[in-house]
Amino acid sequence: MNFEFATASRIVFGEGKRRDVFSAAQGFGKRAFVVIGANRDRNEWLLTGLNTAGIDYQIFSNGGEPTIAQIEHGARSAREFRSELVIGIGGGSVIDAGKAIAALATNGGAVTDYLEVIGLARALEKSPLPYIAVPTTAGTGAEVTRNSVLTSPERKVKVSLRSPLMLPAVAIIDPELTYELPPSLTASTGMDALTQVIEPFLSNRSNPVTDSLCRDGVRLAATALVRAHRQHDDKAARGDMSLVSLFGGIALANAGLGAVHGFAAPIGGMFAAPHGAVCAALLPHVLEANYSAICKRSSQSETRPRFEELAQLLTGNASAKPEEAISFVRNLCQELEIPKLTRWGIASKDFDELCARAAEASSMKANPIQLTTSELREILSNAL
Repeated sequence: MNFEFATASRIVFGEGKRRDVFSAAQGFGKRAFVVIGANRDRNEWLLTGLNTAGIDYQIFSNGGEPTIAQIEHGARSAREFRSELVIGIGGGSVIDAGKAIAALATNGGAVTDYLEVIGLARALEKSPLPYIAVPTTAGTGAEVTRNSVLTSPERKVKVSLRSPLMLPAVAIIDPELTYELPPSLTASTGMDALTQVIEPFLSNRSNPVTDSLCRDGVRLAATALVRAHRQHDDKAARGDMSLVSLFGGIALANAGLGAVHGFAAPIGGMFAAPHGAVCAALLPHVLEANYSAICKRSSQSETRPRFEELAQLLTGNASAKPEEAISFVRNLCQELEIPKLTRWGIASKDFDELCARAAEASSMKANPIQLTTSELREILSNAL
């Protein structure tokens, strides 16, 4: 067995641990480029603390999902400020924006020089600025991944800037920062987190380290997500979901994802659809398509028994069968009121383009079996 494993240089987890950002920042310098979302008021505690710690800062607000143009602007601003470190605080999009800005601030050329699919996919030559990632949602696990997902509005596509050098220097995960998430956002980000411990577990690149994280992540999410959705101040559930998100980020960075995320990238590029909601709408149908395809074409696959184990982890029933995993996820989506893909304007006329783009997506390479175009279309049809 051969595999590699890498994650953030330092991971800090626990309630109240957000305050560690100040001592961590002092270890890297005195000029911080701070990437936040649209609402500055939520981050006054951070800005006040940086002042107290004697750290100069410049704020860069990145509302919505980061575009190539925004990252170019951010990297230029970070250089002009003579930044010594970057701090990103927010949801997955903000964390990704900060990650990309830290990388491009030290590497010359255009963003497209380094992008997959639509760019030259050049390797980064210089280490990024030290990056401290502080997530405020429990979903993407972007604080421990080595890529940044960027949008090209002109091409209507999402693509990754990816490098082992982009792993954050410090990831600070404080469940307290997720307490005020509304139910709909708790549901969509939580389903993304669940997807990201299921897909690496079924991935053709899984390894023993990611397997252990995924098993614990699935078990935690199976009970914690509904509780967090029903009662926003359930501290134990919020803490568990923050762990699930962290485990998923580490797992996907080392074992890859699958068809859910293979579809999510082109859908997100073509439609104004939240990433987590798209993943949630697709997950039960991708599970069903993958299991059916493996039974038909690869019955001796090492992945096949994992569907049974997945069902047992989700249901807590030691004798659960693979079909029960699919039913569990389908019922969970109903409980969380996850909208169908039609909610975002997706229709059957879009299937050809979405299937073509999904087949080329990097996430699809780790799917446990290669799905046919007919199977991909069926997934979309069932998710409408």
